[in-house]
Amino acid sequence: MWLFIVFYILGLHTSQATGQDNSTQMYYAKLTIDESAIENITALLKPFMKDSDVYVDDLSKTTICQSNLTNRICECEPGFIWTNKICEPLKCCNNISCTFSKDTDMCVSNKSVTIRGILTLQGDEYFPCLDTGDKRYQNCTTILFTEMKKVYSTLSGFNILKILSYRLGSVIVDFEMAFAQNINIAYLQSLTVNLGKSLLGKLKMETAGVVTLQMPNKPVCQDKQHSITCTVKEPLVTQEPPKWELEREGQKFEITNGTESEVTIEPLETKIKLNNISELWEGEYTCLYIQTSEYYTITHKAKSVLDAKIKAKIDITVAPSFPYCTEGIDSLIVQITCQTQNKNESLIVTWKSPDIKIVQKTYTTPGTYTASVVVDCKSVPSYPNITCSFNDTCNQVSTATTDINIIRVNDTFCKDDGDWKNTKAGFTARLQCKDSTGQRQRYCDSSGKWEAEVSGCVNNEVTNVLQKATIVDIGLGIANDNVAQVFSLLGKVTNDSKSINTFANMNATIAILDTLSKKNAVKPNSTATNDFLESSSNLLDRSLKASWETKPKGDEKPLADVYLSSVEKLIKVADITNAPKKKNIEVAERSCTQLSNCTNKVFNVTVKLESSVAVKVKTAGFLELDKYLPNNNTEFSPNSIVVSTTTDNKQKSPVSVRITFELLKQRPRNVDIQCVYWDGNRTGWSREGCTWQGPSSETECVCEHLSSFAILMSKYPLNITGLTEITYAGLSVSVISLVINLLIELTIWNAVVKTNTLYLRHTAHVNISLCLLIADCCFLASSEPKNISEIMCGAFVVLKHFCYLSMFFWMLCLSSTLLHQAIFLFHNVSKKTYLRFSIVLGYVCPLLIVAVSLLVYMAGGKNKYYSYDTCWLVYDGFMKGSIYTFVIPVGIIVFINVFSMVVVIMKLLDHPKNVDKSHDKEKKAAITVVRSVVLLTPVFGLTWIFGFAVMLIDLTSGNIAYVVNYTFTLLNAFQGLFILLTTCLGDKLTREALLNRLTSKTNTHASTNDSTTKLESTMNK
Repeated sequence: MWLFIVFYILGLHTSQATGQDNSTQMYYAKLTIDESAIENITALLKPFMKDSDVYVDDLSKTTICQSNLTNRICECEPGFIWTNKICEPLKCCNNISCTFSKDTDMCVSNKSVTIRGILTLQGDEYFPCLDTGDKRYQNCTTILFTEMKKVYSTLSGFNILKILSYRLGSVIVDFEMAFAQNINIAYLQSLTVNLGKSLLGKLKMETAGVVTLQMPNKPVCQDKQHSITCTVKEPLVTQEPPKWELEREGQKFEITNGTESEVTIEPLETKIKLNNISELWEGEYTCLYIQTSEYYTITHKAKSVLDAKIKAKIDITVAPSFPYCTEGIDSLIVQITCQTQNKNESLIVTWKSPDIKIVQKTYTTPGTYTASVVVDCKSVPSYPNITCSFNDTCNQVSTATTDINIIRVNDTFCKDDGDWKNTKAGFTARLQCKDSTGQRQRYCDSSGKWEAEVSGCVNNEVTNVLQKATIVDIGLGIANDNVAQVFSLLGKVTNDSKSINTFANMNATIAILDTLSKKNAVKPNSTATNDFLESSSNLLDRSLKASWETKPKGDEKPLADVYLSSVEKLIKVADITNAPKKKNIEVAERSCTQLSNCTNKVFNVTVKLESSVAVKVKTAGFLELDKYLPNNNTEFSPNSIVVSTTTDNKQKSPVSVRITFELLKQRPRNVDIQCVYWDGNRTGWSREGCTWQGPSSETECVCEHLSSFAILMSKYPLNITGLTEITYAGLSVSVISLVINLLIELTIWNAVVKTNTLYLRHTAHVNISLCLLIADCCFLASSEPKNISEIMCGAFVVLKHFCYLSMFFWMLCLSSTLLHQAIFLFHNVSKKTYLRFSIVLGYVCPLLIVAVSLLVYMAGGKNKYYSYDTCWLVYDGFMKGSIYTFVIPVGIIVFINVFSMVVVIMKLLDHPKNVDKSHDKEKKAAITVVRSVVLLTPVFGLTWIFGFAVMLIDLTSGNIAYVVNYTFTLLNAFQGLFILLTTCLGDKLTREALLNRLTSKTNTHASTNDSTTKLESTMNK
């Protein structure tokens, strides 16, 4: 049998480097000889060795080739391998044989070393080498070649040196060397330093053969541990540890310690242990030892390819999805398709079904397998199933099973609707998303009606980022560099809010943050942090509101909860020093010493932390997030942004956090506030450990733990138990009392009004009673604002405003008249003059005040002049609101009334003894009026002091507020009754006049009866 044999001869050549270390030179030959002549080949070659300086040191057979009609199949002998340059184009690396169509290449010793390098020369001495047309080119090349060969040929096993090309950049020389056996690396370094010094240049070299790779045995199966070992013959001194790289699909990754890989380094080897082989670990592995100095960079490299057998993932579909058996059809042919991404794998596919007959099995496209089955429309079971199984060369079996949901005659189903085909009732139709990842789903309810489509389509860009986020720490690349890349991509994706404005995209985007927050190795640097904050802020944009508000199905956590938890964890480990403020997120950091206060400020919210130990405090403010976090409290709603505070304290020492919020909406009076934190375990707001500082510091909260905080404000004002009932009862009694009071005044008017003072008093009482009666009736009519129109509510407010003011101004008339009488004892005021004065003061002044108020407050506008919720004047805070057009006049009148009462009492107690007796009646009348004034304290408005207190003291202040409100309500609700008691039953003149009036009517009736009796008696006589 004739064989094609390639062999090499190692010779010692002494004349090349006279005076230096001996040089070596390799000779190669190709022989086609009979296999039986191999043993005699050395003797056959001796006649050809005529150079006395050369002798045969070793002769080895490297390659055996066998030819056929079209090509040559060659195998390496033991101890020899294919070079990467040969095997990579032919894809036969790590294989025993390679197939050649033309000239045959030879195997090289597995101890052989090749070096490819670049020599960068300074100065202009070698510029002629750049121009092949220059006469000095050949001389320049020869000098340079000789210098390099003289140095490197002294290495044992030197084979060849080639200068490949010259390039600009000073003068850059590309060269290649080959050695037939292992070389001494320390000697190579020494020679390279000498060459660099002599040529005034720097060398960059890459070796192959110095380090070797040991790959896992084939086949490399999934879900098993495999190791790749890189070995060296001697310890290599490097400035950095050896590196591993993986090149896959044009991408290059540095292999590091991660969740799926473990890199170990020993003096003569470095090893990768792969804990879980997947498609991510397929590709070309490179082991690198890098040695550097002033004169050189030498990279020792070894490469090999790992081709893993990945367990197939099967996607099984039925066409049509719901076979429809119409009337008169006994059977249908249904197509089942099983698809896998492992398109290049050799798979054994089996189909099995216990219920139906498989009539045809086909292999359509790579990775796609189809079976046709016959479905009996009248048979049972109703839901036959079929299973496909894939078995690969690793004996890894994957299975997928699907039911065939048949729509039989009389079954309820949803009819075709656009893309959606017939679907059986109670089932969900699914369609693959176009140009995106995921599925569209639509449920057919039990009555055969389509529900709304639910889209699970996720943009490919978002899916790509999510996939990268999932593998940042598995060991492919440096974890923090991977994180920075993910956040950079995420920032670009979220900048276009329209592209992610669906629940599915928002869910996937937040899943990226959630995935990264759970990676222990993730610690974003300042650049990554900026991208992270930018993307997190973009997600809170108002244009994405609809995506946030879609409720997840099942037990999935709300998006906002996952978002807050993820961002909070990432901020805790991120470098936020000097992090810029974003549109919807602002962060701040402060280092605190022991027993000191730390203050951070974000979005005008101040956070002050008191800690017993030294800590670093990080605070983040989130705009819009308060709208998206679920709130199970139906009576309270968020009224501040969400503020998160974390520390690096791992000892969990006690802390006190004082937060001063900025309210989103002004807190109305008597509206309660709760300081809360987000409880992720309960997925809701909790008050535990947080205290509101009361109405005097309504924006301030104090919490005894760290978390994410906010303020909740009640949707309704606080209600005082029984206050409404007391008001209704009191006003009803007051209305009746006032009516009785007016009737009594009309009945006894002529009997009691005998002096000017009494005339003044009773005139004022009548008008006070009348105004209070009208005001109370309006109050009762508008007690339920929701039951009346806004116009009626406004009209009642105007009437109440006017009548209550008139009541107080008539009180002022009474008190000012008494004051005049007390001071000017001998000055009488005519009834006519008093009446004019009283009408102007009692009605015109209130009318002017109400008219001006209407003009000032937008013509009596809603929520400006009056509140539709209360049908009363508006209070907007201290000295704000239309309520002060009532409060200020009343306050002034109350003050004057009290002052008048004190002066009158003092004057009456200290009156002159020699006063003319003609004024005696006036004096007695004045004393009566004063006595009435003392009894009529509520009428003069002293009880309205409690009203001012009600306005000033918020119901959230505690028990004092309840005491003041009950007191004011009791005194003022029964004001009509108090007037009746003080002006009628409490006044002696009024009582006597009323009794006389009643007695005179009785006597008149009795006298009439007696006369009639006498007349009848006379007539009888």
